[in-house]
Amino acid sequence: MHELPTLSQIEAAAGKIYQAFGPTPQYCWPTLSQRLGTECWVKHENHTPVGAFKVRGGLTYFDHLVQNGTLPREVVSATRGNHGQSIAYAAARHGVTCTIVVPEGNSLEKNAAMKALGAQLIEHGHDFQAAREHAQAIALERQAHMVPSYHPALVLGVATAWWEFLRAVPDLDRVYVPIGLGSGACAALAAKQALGHPVQVIGVISAHATTYADSFAAGQVVEAPVSTLLADGMAVRRADPNALAILKVGLERCVMVDDSRIAQAMRDLYTDTHNLAEGAGAASFAAAWSEKEQLQGLRVGTTLCGGNVDSATFCSVLNREF
Repeated sequence: MHELPTLSQIEAAAGKIYQAFGPTPQYCWPTLSQRLGTECWVKHENHTPVGAFKVRGGLTYFDHLVQNGTLPREVVSATRGNHGQSIAYAAARHGVTCTIVVPEGNSLEKNAAMKALGAQLIEHGHDFQAAREHAQAIALERQAHMVPSYHPALVLGVATAWWEFLRAVPDLDRVYVPIGLGSGACAALAAKQALGHPVQVIGVISAHATTYADSFAAGQVVEAPVSTLLADGMAVRRADPNALAILKVGLERCVMVDDSRIAQAMRDLYTDTHNLAEGAGAASFAAAWSEKEQLQGLRVGTTLCGGNVDSATFCSVLNREF
């Protein structure tokens, strides 16, 4: 199991990230709090240069390569969108060629964003796992550097968001963190540990992508089919063993949310904050709302971790087609 980053490492990573953009805001939205029945804070990671939290990890991953003297001429990675934008953004800043593999039928607008950042885009496979395996084959063939979707340097970057949040709102009692491949939730645990903060960290799992729930129950990695239509950032078929080891020790517990609950959370967030949330970006509030009866009197933290939802999909959500 990889060790979580220390406070000094997180602070140093923040300094590197702030060369590209500043801290993102966190707000306590009155109508959202009214809806939840208690004080509700939102960390706005949709306010980064790529509209999602992942860019922090991309920047620290490339800094890790530079520090190790291993910056390559070309990188390859796989994504459902936000990780790919992160890697493309960081690669462009370092003058490195970038190829990203996405599954067929991936978000059109996320694909367009990755191309705009300079990435060569390849569509392959029916899900993220298939795309990742194809990306690994391409990296081997081209002798390029394969950027994983989970790595300690990625966790380090993302931990800066939770470090910002817990320092800005030090009296948070509970935070809800969506789980895709695990970097976001591991990062929340890293910030909690580094700051010695007592906050409870609750993992959020899509009811249509249950590899982490199944793996927690089995005590080892268990693949599970993916059928979510909204939470592409959580659409992972196979848990990462290193992330699993950290999460099973550090998380208070996990909550499952289905697409219908996520769709309602997307509508709630838009109505109350006028911010767009993609499916995974709304999962945190969806989970909090599902437990609102037990939240009274608590200060609750949620993360709008990404706002990169296709306009057609969001129209369908607003029209209650989900």
